[in-house]
Amino acid sequence: MRHLRWLAVLPFLGMLVGPYFLNRVEPFILGLPFLLAWLVFCVLATSAIMALIYITDPQNRTPEEGR
Repeated sequence: MRHLRWLAVLPFLGMLVGPYFLNRVEPFILGLPFLLAWLVFCVLATSAIMALIYITDPQNRTPEEGR
């Protein structure tokens, strides 16, 4: 489980390091400049990765009643 938590570093690095290499306006993605689209993708990836970590964490499972 600890190895899966390292996935949470990826969106952070994408937001921190990405603008240094991707700071350009074109191409437009869904009408957004490339850098803004990249940051929106990082925010969405953060939500998806945190959901994956939450689902796979055994401490978040509730014990079933009656068993």
